[in-house]
Amino acid sequence: MRWFFRFLLVFGALAGVLAVTLAAGLRQGLLALLGVGFGAVLQGARFGFTTGWRDMIERRDPQGLWAQMLLMVLAAALTLPLLAGSGGELVGAVAPLTISLVLGAFLFGAAMQLADGCGSGTLYKAGGGSPLSLVVLPTFTFGSFLGASHQPAWIGLGGLPAVNLLAFGWPTALALTVAGCGLVAWLAGRAARRAGGDAPPSPQAIAERLVRTGTASFVAAAGPAQSRWATRWWLGALLLAVLYLAHLVVAGQPWGIVYGMGVWGAKAVSTLGWDLSGDAFWGVAPHAQRLVEPILADVTSVTNIGLIYGAIAASRWNGAPKFSAPSGRRLAAAAVAGLVMGYSARMAFGCNVGAYLGGIASASLHGWVWFALAFAGSILGVRIRRRVGA
Repeated sequence: MRWFFRFLLVFGALAGVLAVTLAAGLRQGLLALLGVGFGAVLQGARFGFTTGWRDMIERRDPQGLWAQMLLMVLAAALTLPLLAGSGGELVGAVAPLTISLVLGAFLFGAAMQLADGCGSGTLYKAGGGSPLSLVVLPTFTFGSFLGASHQPAWIGLGGLPAVNLLAFGWPTALALTVAGCGLVAWLAGRAARRAGGDAPPSPQAIAERLVRTGTASFVAAAGPAQSRWATRWWLGALLLAVLYLAHLVVAGQPWGIVYGMGVWGAKAVSTLGWDLSGDAFWGVAPHAQRLVEPILADVTSVTNIGLIYGAIAASRWNGAPKFSAPSGRRLAAAAVAGLVMGYSARMAFGCNVGAYLGGIASASLHGWVWFALAFAGSILGVRIRRRVGA
């Protein structure tokens, strides 16, 4: 009967994509399909930004961080030439270097460790049935709405203008991005070696063995750590980069998470009678239009919905997942962390996807600032996480 259940999962995805296409047009249908792909890859590869950072902080295991750097390089290599040559039809994730960016990224990094997931992590883990993420999702949504409402005031605190490395040409921007990612990968590997023990294989060694032996032979001959890298992290990074490229081409903008969740929160409070017509963010174009349009008309929302379904399908492909029930204290801490995450993501122009991946892959300096401050915040978040018994 498993084959029939898998058939139903695939049929459900295709039926959902068709329904979105009929209701909102071909572009939105394609975005829903891409969302399904994002969710399936994130869940299937367990590609967690939060976990990768925590592994590095607690155990000096750099594999998750290496995978993220590989994703950045691939996404930048695939999309920077398009952004440079599109004549403005495609836009990157470029943001100013504001005080709100610094504060928001640090808070987000700390909160995501308590919530055990960033924006994309919360969505795919909620789709997978994680009790913790199911608690985080509504508070993240409300926090994103509220943070967006206050975003103009936070930006008003000042800062520096955006720095877009594409101004130097896409080859230079790509070279600087690759150099930055390589430096982070090298520092992570150096920290792992200095911590003692057998360090995981370097990205260069993995790439050489993959080319020399082929993926199947590499996995068969590798040890547990190498096999995990080859089949999960490496493949996840590759597939996410391809999906990121497709999303940019279809939507005209990079993959994002937080804005769509803010739209959900804004629609919810509007339904409950909260007047947003005079709101500094939701009361002005184009955001005010999002509140009167159907939810499927919003680019980020429709991708998020597809992502949740993709995670549902991937998590149940081999049977229903099992979860242990978190303590009440853990659930309460996660709910508060979700609220902080949603709010601080709007302060910082996005989460791990919109600001970190999108920013760095778009050659925007704010992506690197976000990464540095959010990683510092995660160090604090890991310590707080231990105190609450996570």
